[in-house]
Amino acid sequence: MAERRLILALAVLAAVVLYAIGVPWYSGVDDRLTDFATARQAPSGQWWFGTDSAGRSLFVRIAAALRTSLLVAACAAAVSTVLGVLIGALSALAGGWVDRAVMRFADTANALPHLLLGIVIVALFRGNALAVVLSIGLTHWVQVARIVRAESLSLREREYISAAVLAGASRAHLLLRHLLPAVAPQALIAVVLLLPHAIWHESTLSFLGFGLPPHEPSLGTLLEEARSSLLLGGWWTLVFPAGLLVLTTVAVAVAGSSLRTLLLPPKPSRMPR
Repeated sequence: MAERRLILALAVLAAVVLYAIGVPWYSGVDDRLTDFATARQAPSGQWWFGTDSAGRSLFVRIAAALRTSLLVAACAAAVSTVLGVLIGALSALAGGWVDRAVMRFADTANALPHLLLGIVIVALFRGNALAVVLSIGLTHWVQVARIVRAESLSLREREYISAAVLAGASRAHLLLRHLLPAVAPQALIAVVLLLPHAIWHESTLSFLGFGLPPHEPSLGTLLEEARSSLLLGGWWTLVFPAGLLVLTTVAVAVAGSSLRTLLLPPKPSRMPR
């Protein structure tokens, strides 16, 4: 069952990525050019997704926006996962007061509202894609760090780790040779599961005006532009970007859940004797 869900989710994601990459390249249309003579055209055979208030084809513009949002979300998820894996593994390896201090810092970071902290970060470098990536990556590493720390603490008690320590292996050797390869499946799953959160956060920040600039298409900027068009009857300016946003995040979430089931099957419980 998990295999079927994973295949279906990957097929949807492949179609989404093909649409996001292929349409802007194949159309050869600059989505920044305006033509007010064709503004707010409803979906038709000529305009599949209609046009926005500036006369730009939403079929092309949504594809470009989806490409931008996916790229930003993927970079943010990678930053968050790498940070969480390193902090969790190093904390477990160090142990003692270092481990306790790192976990209290993680509790403090987790207690702060992610969206509010993200707004503060992007407000310092407004309109910068790198700021959006950092705002998401620096606020979503805690759960990854906790999972990796728990797994690393379990691995530290294994016999081959004890044998490596007795043989004089350094902490760097233990980290690079034993701990990080062992938590690689958790890291892969964390990247996939963080993608939906990253996409929603990027869209929210851009919708609120703190993310990407209005001239650069993303799902958040298109949804922000749809507010005024919706009042004038342009329902398509909201339906198609929001529909692609929901479809993409659901497909990624299903893929991540199925991948977790396949790579990390539940451990069988011990029956009492």
